[in-house]
Amino acid sequence: MALAELSVQDLRCIEQAELAFQPGSNLIFGANGAGKTSVLEAIFLLGRGRSFRTRLTERLIRHGQAQLRVVGRTGAPASAVTHLGVADAGLDGPEEPTSGVFGSPAAQISGIPHSLGLEVSRDGGTRARLDAQNVRSLADLATAFPVQVLDPDAHRLIEDSATRRRRWLDWAVFHVEPGFAATWARYARALQQRNAVLRTGHGDLGIWDIELIKDGERITAGRRRVLDALKPYWADVSRSLLDEDLTLAFHSGWERDTGLATALAEAAPRDRLRKTTTVGPHRADVGIRIRGKPVREVLSRGQQKLAAVAMTLCQLEYLKQEHEVLPTLLLDDPSAELDRNRLDRFIGRVKGLQTQLVVTALDRDFSLFGTPDALFHVEHGRLSNV
Repeated sequence: MALAELSVQDLRCIEQAELAFQPGSNLIFGANGAGKTSVLEAIFLLGRGRSFRTRLTERLIRHGQAQLRVVGRTGAPASAVTHLGVADAGLDGPEEPTSGVFGSPAAQISGIPHSLGLEVSRDGGTRARLDAQNVRSLADLATAFPVQVLDPDAHRLIEDSATRRRRWLDWAVFHVEPGFAATWARYARALQQRNAVLRTGHGDLGIWDIELIKDGERITAGRRRVLDALKPYWADVSRSLLDEDLTLAFHSGWERDTGLATALAEAAPRDRLRKTTTVGPHRADVGIRIRGKPVREVLSRGQQKLAAVAMTLCQLEYLKQEHEVLPTLLLDDPSAELDRNRLDRFIGRVKGLQTQLVVTALDRDFSLFGTPDALFHVEHGRLSNV
C-alpha cells in the first residue's frame, strides 16, 4: 500500500518536514544539496530500517541533535498534511507487547493502512513501532511498507561485493517465502556462535553446525526458488534495456555438488585456521554474465547501471505479477547517465508498474513520468507543497 503521509525530524539537513503523498507520481525538486535525497532516505528508512546510502544509520541524525524520528502512514492519500506526529506511530505511547518477532498480525495483513515510526539515537539504538506496537524485528516494517530505490549509485549492485546482491535477492525472498526473515535470524545467531567458537577455540562446532545446516538449507532453497522465478522477467527487462542477453546464476555459498553438512565438515580445518566460517548462505552470491563472462569485465559503467536497474525492475514486475506486491519506488535523479533511447525504455517499464513513485529532480518541470500528482519544493532542508 502506498505511503500517504510522512513526518521527518532531524534527519540530515531536514529539521522538520511533513508531507502528504499521492498514490501515483510525486516529484520533489530543488537544487543540489537542498535535501531531496534525504527525503528519499527517510522514506526508505521507514520501510527498511536502514539507509540506502550508509550502513551507519546514526550518521543520518542532524548535526547537534541526539536522535532522528521518521513517522509515516500508508493508505488513502490525505487531502492535506494532518500534522502526523510521533504519537501516531506510538513512539511516545505506552509500551504495548508485540505478538511476535516476525509476522505480527498487523504486518501479515496486506492492503490495509498502517502507521509506522522509527527513532534512531546517536548511541546506535533504534526503536520502531507499527500500529502503536513495538517491533522486535524491522522485518515487520518491511512487510507493512515495501519500498525499493534506484539512485545514481545503482551500478554498485554490479560492481560491489556479494553482500549487495544477496540483499537484493533476499528482499524479494522475504516478500514471497513465509518465515524467511525468522529463519535468517536464527541462522545469523548460530553463525555468530560458531564464529565465536572458532575465535576462542573453546566449544563444540558440531552443536552450531546442526543449526546452520537446518536453517541454511531452507534459506538456500528459498533463494533458489525465487531466483528461478525471476529469470523470465530478468531476460525480458535486461534485453529491453541493454539489447543483450544476460544471465543470472545463483551461487549458494558452497560447492553445488555437496550439501551444507558436507561443505562445513570439509571446510572445518580452513575455518579453524582463519577463525571464521568460510562456507554457507552468508557467502552466497548472484552471478551476472554476458556472453559467458562476468558483466564487470565487459560492460561500461553506464551499462552496469542499466544492468542494476534491470535487476530492480524485474524484481518489481515479478512481485506485482505473481504476488500482487506493489512497493513504493524511489527514483533519485533517474535521468542521470542514461541516453535518450535507454531512458525512454526505462520510463516505459516504470510506468508499466503502475506503482507509487517518489522522484527527485532539479527542475519543477521534470515530466518524464507525466505530470506529477503531487509536487514538493525543497530548499536548505525546508520542504513545501507546491
